[in-house]
Amino acid sequence: MGRLLLLGNESIARGALEAGLAVAAGYPGTPSTEVIETLMKEKDRYVEWSVNEKVAFETAYGAAISGAYSLVSMKHVGLNVASDALMSSSYTGVEGAMVIFSAGDPSMWSSQNEQDNRYYGLMALIPVFEPFDPQSAHDLTVKAFEFSTKVKHPVLLVSNTRVNHSRTWVDVGELKPPVWGKLVKKPQVYSLVPAIARGNREKQLKRWELITEGVKEFNTIEGDGRKLIVTAGVGYAYVKELVEGDVRILRLGVSVPLNREQVLKAVEGVEEILVVEELEPIVETQLKNILFDEGIRVKVHGKDYVPRVGELTFEKVGKAVSKFLGLPFVEVKEPEVKIPDRPPALCPGCPHRSSFVDLKRGVVKGGLNTTFFSGDIGCYSLGVLPPFNSQDSLTEMGSSLGIANGIFRATNTVPVAVIGDSTFFHNGLSGLANAVYNNLPVLVVVLDNRVTAMTGQNPSPSREIEIEDVAKGLGVEFVKAFDPFNVKESIDVISEATRWVKENKKPAVVVAKRACALDVLDKVDGELPIAVVDEKKCTGCSICYDFFTCPAITVGKDKKAVIDQVLCIGCGACVPVCPYNAISLKGDVPKGWDEVWLS
Repeated sequence: MGRLLLLGNESIARGALEAGLAVAAGYPGTPSTEVIETLMKEKDRYVEWSVNEKVAFETAYGAAISGAYSLVSMKHVGLNVASDALMSSSYTGVEGAMVIFSAGDPSMWSSQNEQDNRYYGLMALIPVFEPFDPQSAHDLTVKAFEFSTKVKHPVLLVSNTRVNHSRTWVDVGELKPPVWGKLVKKPQVYSLVPAIARGNREKQLKRWELITEGVKEFNTIEGDGRKLIVTAGVGYAYVKELVEGDVRILRLGVSVPLNREQVLKAVEGVEEILVVEELEPIVETQLKNILFDEGIRVKVHGKDYVPRVGELTFEKVGKAVSKFLGLPFVEVKEPEVKIPDRPPALCPGCPHRSSFVDLKRGVVKGGLNTTFFSGDIGCYSLGVLPPFNSQDSLTEMGSSLGIANGIFRATNTVPVAVIGDSTFFHNGLSGLANAVYNNLPVLVVVLDNRVTAMTGQNPSPSREIEIEDVAKGLGVEFVKAFDPFNVKESIDVISEATRWVKENKKPAVVVAKRACALDVLDKVDGELPIAVVDEKKCTGCSICYDFFTCPAITVGKDKKAVIDQVLCIGCGACVPVCPYNAISLKGDVPKGWDEVWLS
């Protein structure tokens, strides 16, 4: 027992360890990543980064059907990748405990959508636990494991950025030894051929009845009055700050399913109801269904008062609660400080910047004056911005190759697919196999920096598996690698591959191999070299700051380049970019510098 200063994600990991977690797997994605990172510090449990969310889910599921306590972690869109296995897991149930953690990103701070994964609970018949702060994240995680064990069913724990990345003191308990499984063979349960699945469906619905009855222990009815606020997740935290006096609150620790008996008790004598929940009207819809079935006619406000888009804020909830209670709400004015606009940019030293510059010159030299850049999800998504403009689409992990196929079939335009190394292993392999199988003329550019950089330099399978070997193994006939900092080599390889694709009407794969700059800085010690500008040679042509766009390079007097000595990491990528040889490196490189960049 004690108190620890923890992030919401660290609280979830701590709760899992206190529950007896034995096996955890996940795929990194903001804002979920710290759960697996925290669990990896415990050496008496098995924890892995899997190649994608489906594999991670199946790893946790396989452990749970053997009786172990397991957890799978991912961001909200990752559950789409794992949804096939998710639906089946609800049919079979589990022998031990399985907690599915999915971190949402309302307002889309680092995501392509803000889907509400509580819908998966309704669709798959899996109960949804919803914490409102780090302490409740810890407590609900412990309870989620206990409940999963009790009902022999997977449970879904959802949260959002505000909970995941808040840090506060958390009361914690003792760690429990991991609960491992034993070999269990029940093909009559876990082999979902139609005859078994039909029987499992009946059992699933019976478990759902038990779950619906059992979830009321996680919900509380607080206060009293003629007005009721029903709330869950971070909405509860805001409501508690706002509401005093004669207001009744139904706080839902589990927002799917609602317990009918508990709802009816909460609405007794109530004249009006407000539902405060983030994003979709999941609770509101369930509540209205119960009231309608019971013939109870009471006004229910929900998404008419609380916005359906973006994350909840104190101001949004304050306006809704004030309107509901008929009280004035004084909005806090933002300080009138004009913060300079700062567009997102690749880091100083990021090899993707050089890759994009080399790519555009290489494909043109290879005879491809018009193309469609079919992009993907990762740091390199920033290639959509000027001056690169090298991502004409990017929709989900692995979309680059599939969409490239569609573009070519519809327009006969030879496309360029751009994908990162982690994403390549996550969901690009099937797209590449399809390209080989269907003779898709596409130039595939894999940006291999050896990490899942966007989520914090999490290791990528490319550290152990050569992408070139994988591509050859899938039947790609043209495969070459290049160093994106070597401009001439890069352009030559890309142009050669482009010509090969046009002539042979088949896919070619080129791999840009250079480590993530942040990962390099983590691995070397000592003073870094610095790039400097020779003002006598600099003509102010602007290529380095307008078209290469390293954040360390800015425009100075007479349009001459200026290099910020604080931002520059001495990677040297800008040196060959200058056509007048005005940029050079000053100082020696640390020990192991080149080896780390190219390892």
